[in-house]
Amino acid sequence: MQLSEIVPVPGIGRIFEQTLRPGLADAAPSGRIRMDSLARWVQDIAYADVEEAGVAGQSAWIVRRMRIRVERFPRFGEPVQGLTFCSGYARLWAERRVRFESDSARVDVAGVWVHLNPQSRLPAPLPDSFAHYYAESAQGRRVKARLRHPNPSGDERRTPWFFRATDADLGAHVNNAAYWEPLEELLAARPEPEALDAEIEFREPAQPGSAVVLHGANGALWITSEDGRVHASLAFPGDAAG
Repeated sequence: MQLSEIVPVPGIGRIFEQTLRPGLADAAPSGRIRMDSLARWVQDIAYADVEEAGVAGQSAWIVRRMRIRVERFPRFGEPVQGLTFCSGYARLWAERRVRFESDSARVDVAGVWVHLNPQSRLPAPLPDSFAHYYAESAQGRRVKARLRHPNPSGDERRTPWFFRATDADLGAHVNNAAYWEPLEELLAARPEPEALDAEIEFREPAQPGSAVVLHGANGALWITSEDGRVHASLAFPGDAAG
């Protein structure tokens, strides 16, 4: 399966930068920064960007798809430099690129975020301020938000899952970072990875409570409700998850 393109950092347009220091809650026992922590970092630097631009109150955003490509994982206590910019857009959504880098680590992220009206929480055209702050770095690149991951076949191995109340966010549903935790459960039983490339697509928001993880071929995972509705899918080229 072809994952989202990772475009290079542009030479024009707005590029927001921020220094991060990985904390205790971000790290696996080995000191590796977990995938769910990286997803939270993406949210945090995205909000810091729109806050600095003065447009945080104009929009709400939900993640449709996110690829995290780790060439080498950040480590606990090691300062990390983050940067983010807009790498593409359409009428109702935009793609945000993020890079986290240190002397020994490199992570690239591409995520499609659907724009919502902050009052109605329904999809809405990008605000007028988008063209002023973010369109230039995308250099006219258009992106699509349609789902690309396959549906489960029905023959997958099933394991129970549970989303905690603490997994819910300001949107009153499970935060997107929590969906990376089933992958971390798999990684915990395997030799510590040096690199990883994975993509998640979100379909129907989950609420705290019981869920099911379906384990497919080539490392694919689906996180579903107990009655079979798919909340999200995770793809791992090359059987990265085992």
